[in-house]
Formats: sequence, C-alpha cells, structure tokens
Amino acid sequence: MAVETVNEAAVPVLSHYIDATEVAVAPEATGPVYNPATGKVIVRVPRGGQAEVDAAVASAKAAFPAWRDMPLIARSNIFFNFRALMYEHREDLARLITRDHGKTFPDALAEVLRGIETIDFACGLPVHLSGLNTPNVSTKVDTSTLRVPLGVTAAITPFNFPVMVPTWIYPMALMAGNTVILKPSSHTPGATQLQAELWTQAGGPKGTFNVVYGGKEAVKALVEHKDVKAIQFVGSTAVGRYVFEEGTKRGKRVGSYTSAKNAMLVLPDADLDNVADAAVASGFGSAGERCMAQTMMIAVGDTADQLRPKILERIAKLKIADGMEPGADMGPIYSTEHRESIIKWIGIGEAEGAELVVDGRTFVGPNPDGFFLGVTLFDHVTPAMKIYQEEIFGPVFSIVRAKTYEEGLALINGHKYANGTAIFTTNGGAARRFKLEVDVPMIGINLPIPVPAGFMSFSGAKDSSFGDLPMRGEDGVRFWTQQKLITERWPEPGKQGPLSLVFPGNS
Repeated sequence: MAVETVNEAAVPVLSHYIDATEVAVAPEATGPVYNPATGKVIVRVPRGGQAEVDAAVASAKAAFPAWRDMPLIARSNIFFNFRALMYEHREDLARLITRDHGKTFPDALAEVLRGIETIDFACGLPVHLSGLNTPNVSTKVDTSTLRVPLGVTAAITPFNFPVMVPTWIYPMALMAGNTVILKPSSHTPGATQLQAELWTQAGGPKGTFNVVYGGKEAVKALVEHKDVKAIQFVGSTAVGRYVFEEGTKRGKRVGSYTSAKNAMLVLPDADLDNVADAAVASGFGSAGERCMAQTMMIAVGDTADQLRPKILERIAKLKIADGMEPGADMGPIYSTEHRESIIKWIGIGEAEGAELVVDGRTFVGPNPDGFFLGVTLFDHVTPAMKIYQEEIFGPVFSIVRAKTYEEGLALINGHKYANGTAIFTTNGGAARRFKLEVDVPMIGINLPIPVPAGFMSFSGAKDSSFGDLPMRGEDGVRFWTQQKLITERWPEPGKQGPLSLVFPGNS
C-alpha cells in the first residue's frame, strides 16, 4: 500500500477487506478522509452497513472451524510472521497514522510499537490456552479444563489509535481461535487496511480477519447479528453503553471501554519540574486525543501557584506543526468538526468562570486549511463546571485546587469516570496509600499516562467501562474463550462395582 499523500484530483477509494479480498465500492457509497494538516481529501472510505456486515460474518463463520482446529503451533507461527511484518512496516504504519490522524510521526511510531507488544503476547498462544488437569478428584475420577473459542467476534475501534487499539483486540481474539470482523473509525483507515493486508501476507487464512468500514449502521448490524458471539468496543460512553446493553441483551459477551476524565494528584512534596513536564506531555501530546491522558491536575496546597509558571514556560516552547515536520510537538486536530467542538468547550469553560490562562483559539496554524488549534490552560476549575465533569478530548488542560490530600482523593473518587489516574509525590507512604484508596483501576506514580504494557490488562470503571472483564493480557484470554470443565471416569470393564444412587463424593 502506498503511504504518500495523494493528489486530490485522483483520490483513491478504499475497499472493505472481506475473505482476504478487497471488495469493490462505488465512489458514491463513500465518504472523504482528510489530511488534517492540509485540509485536503486524501482518500475516500466506504460507508458499509448491513450487507457488508452480513458478507463479513459469512466469511468469518465459514473460516472458523478450520481456524479453531488448526494446531496451536501452526497458528502461533502465523502470529510470529505477522509480528515480523508489522515491525518491518512500522514506519509505513506510522506515516499512515500521521497522514490520517495528524499526530506527530514519533508519537505514531510509538503507538505502533505499543500495539506490537500485544502481538508479542499472542505469539505465546500455546501457553495462554493451556488448561488445568487434576487427577483423582474422586475415586478414579479426573477433572480438566479446556479453553475454547467463541466463534465469530467483532472489534469496534476509535480514530485516535488506528494501530494500537485494534491490536489490543483482534490479535487476542484470533489467538484464541476466533475469527474477527474489525469495524474501525472511518477517519483513520489507512493503517487499518495495511494491517489486514499484512495479516494475509503472514499466512492468516482468508475469512479469519475481515474489515468493514462504516458508521452507525455498521455498528448496529454487528451488535444485532445473531452469529456474532462477542464484541469489544473502544470509544465514547454513549455508543459504548449502547453496544453493551444491546449486545448483552442478545446474549453476546461485550466489553465496552469508553470515555475518561483523568486527573493527576500533585502533593506539595512532588518534584515540580517533573510534574510540569508530565502535565504538558500528557495534556497536549497527540493534541489531547488520548483516553488515558491526564487532562486535569488536582494540586494540593499552594502547589498550583508554583507550577503555573513552569507549565507556561513549557507551553511557550511547544511547536505545533504538521506531524511529519521534524521537531513538531503537536499536530492538528483530527477533524474540523472536532476542532469546532473543542473551541465550544473553551467557550463553556470561560463562561463558567474558570480562569483562561492560555487560549488556544488564538493560535494561527502553519496551514490555513489545516485543522490546527493551540493549547489551552484553565486554572481555578471547580467540580461544578462542565469542563471538569466531561471529557473534552482535545488540548485543554485544567488546574483544580485542593487544600488536602483527602480532598483531592475525594474529587477523583467522586468523578463519574474512572479510567486512569496518577499521583506525583516523593513520599512512598503517600503513594502506597493512594494505590489502596483511589477508586480507579489504572494508576501511575510519578508518570502521567499509566497505560500498562501490552501483555497486561487494560480497563476502566464506572462510566469508563461496561462489562466484567478487562481487555488484553490473561483477562483478554478469558474474555475471548469459553472455559469447559471436564469430569471423567474410565472404569475398567467388568469392575464397575454395584449400582448406587448415592450422590457421588470424594471417596
């Protein structure tokens, strides 16, 4: 797949990827994809729906028996091939991410490498799928467990991590022996298409990994399809709640990992230079379009007064430019619609009485047609404000002031979202107390984006997650498999013993 920006006069049309084949799409059944740094249309993406989902499910259903029954070592070898190809094409994937999303090339490359971590985990599938065997649980009775795949499964993924988030899902499902339909964001399709092609090149059998583009109609079709057995979704809370409620109503296993409003708690003894670096990197990296970004600082005591000038000093040095430009710290917003949404949020915060210390709306981008926006810093934000309560998903950072550790902890625990959090302190006792007392599943200590490594689980709580199991890691293995418990006795012929109606025991 070519990765360079194309001429708008000859815009290519992407296709769905079903049964290891690109499905032809009429141009009128597509929508535009923009390069956010230039505002130009670079490709057109299909608007799939019921028909395309039906075709993908049929392909995945037909491929499932052979994929399920493939020897584990043979399946593992395909993953090793796929891992090698993903690494070989890491820069191609990163360029496609930057082209479609706008994040800087180094940030995009880091995303690809974090995604490959989960493929590394999947390569060890013979170990992850092994069961337990307990002999003699009763007289001549043995018990064992099996982990078996569910069947046809689906992944619905967001625009902001077109490699990392999908690779947190589909390799886990495929590893377990399921077949997969990926419904990615239509805003960032290039890297998705290349991943599907690389899976086929690695030896992935046709029908095991299918890609269907589209919006609400495609999501609805996947959620309601009787042959889709499990779904993992990453995106907004509103859609994630729908996927969870409607999917589970139909007997599917569903995990929805949704919106966030992550806060860092800063104690007076913290290394303030480290805190300032963390605040700027977390709040403005990838234009704030990260679900794990710490976009609020809860500063205890007079810490905020000391931190503000340090943060302002760092903001003044940020380079906002095309993500492919060397030295760029932040690229554009991924779409003009989302840019306008962020601008509205800045206006809401200003109207609510928060102190607007830095106004990103005044920034003039390097390309007038690009979707650029400067960074925004609010101070004296309070829990009563909407900009405190809701996820903005843009380069908007808020400072909240608390008198004590207890007050700051209560703010974090009282928020409706619970995805990630962090504490900044040099006091080990305070950090230990925070780990035990904070009601958030992913915790950072003196680091701002506590995303666990790819072989560990990822989740949220409250309105940040719907479902029982986290994604990835051993929890991901449990999500994508059904455990069967086998209890068996093999009596020797002629030595069965007398008939007994007594409930079988352990003697």
